[in-house]
Order: sequence, then C-alpha cells, then structure tokens
Amino acid sequence: MSESRFVVSADAAPRELARLREAIDHVDEVLVRLLNQRTKYAIEIGHIKGVLDQPVYSPEREKEVLNNVEQWSEGPLAPEAMRRLFERIIDEARRVEREASST
Repeated sequence: MSESRFVVSADAAPRELARLREAIDHVDEVLVRLLNQRTKYAIEIGHIKGVLDQPVYSPEREKEVLNNVEQWSEGPLAPEAMRRLFERIIDEARRVEREASST
C-alpha cells in the first residue's frame, strides 16, 4: 500500500478533519459489528466443544489464525501489530468460549 500525502489549506482543514473523523467512526461501527459477529461464532464453537468435551484452548488453531492475519495485513499496520491486536481478540473469544462450553 503506497503512502499518501494530503495537502489541505488552513481553511479546508477543519472540514477535512471532521470528514475523516466521521469516516473513522463509520469504520469503528463496522468493526464493532464484525467483532460481535465473530464472538457469536466463538460462543457457538464453545457450545460444540462442550458437547464434544473438547478443551477451549486450541493452540494449533490460534497459531493458524495469527499466521493468517499476519499474511492478510497489507499495511499500513505491520503484520506484527495486526498479530498483537488479534491476540487480544482471541483472548476474549477464548473467554466467551469457555463460558459457553460449560453451559
């Protein structure tokens, strides 16, 4: 992904700042919806693991997910940064899976 340089006049800068913040708010809303959908899948997986009496922690699967997100990351976030973000997402998914597997 190539780096962009924006040239904005002092008069237009406040409007551009507001526009970009609104765009970020929209992206954040989409991310929240997607993360909640991902969590719903993790809950379903937790129920299934409970039925199958399988452990919640699956190191090979987690390794696969982390490798995938590193490969999919085209920047500007570095693959390592994306990995750190997903490590936290996986921690939360494991927590809800654990709760779901015991119900």
